[in-house]
Amino acid sequence: MVADDPADFDAPGRRLDPAEFIRTNLRLAPVRALPEIQLYTAHPGSGLRRLVGSGDDLDESEPQPPYWAYAWAGGAVLARHILDHPEIVTGRRVLDLGAGSGLVAIAAAKAGAAEVIAAEIDRNGVAAIRLNAAANAVEITILDKDLTTGPPPAADLVLAGDVFYCREVALRVMPFLDRCLASGIEVLVGDPRRNDLPLTRLRLIAEYEVPDFGDAKGIASRPSGVFWFKAEER
Repeated sequence: MVADDPADFDAPGRRLDPAEFIRTNLRLAPVRALPEIQLYTAHPGSGLRRLVGSGDDLDESEPQPPYWAYAWAGGAVLARHILDHPEIVTGRRVLDLGAGSGLVAIAAAKAGAAEVIAAEIDRNGVAAIRLNAAANAVEITILDKDLTTGPPPAADLVLAGDVFYCREVALRVMPFLDRCLASGIEVLVGDPRRNDLPLTRLRLIAEYEVPDFGDAKGIASRPSGVFWFKAEER
């Protein structure tokens, strides 16, 4: 065991425990633009690749960073709007779709939602949501499966932050959100206007300046939008 690896994370063949790794290597800190919430967040010294490359089912060539380890603009803008307007979620059953770190779910719980469900398929993300919820003293139910292939959830409101980050995911999410609307479930989207955002299906209700992943601390935040997802016009 080396001196700078007290948990023996680099031991050959070891399958890392996500919660143990996150507690030890990520930094619990307030979210920029959301000082009410703190998350376990990756930093240059986290050695995060040791965790994301430790599972048999993970693609070592995957170029994207793990979404649960950072605050992204779509989630940040939704969380900010919910904390500023708690009446949106108060007393309602809320689903955070593609929850990542659990940022939006935590905001909904803090704002008084009757029940908060976080849907996340990444096992590391599931561990991060549990740790982040505990750090913020809120209760969240986690569903570790892909909901987009099935029927709408038992919810009053779906919160979808950063779910249109690529065309493949957008095409999978859209039919699910349409099924939610058809079942009477409202859908609120948060996004910094990424390329695959379906603007014709959205109604802008608010904008906030929040940082996105990859923005340097000295860089000014850019406007990101909060949108109601609308039924397709016939």
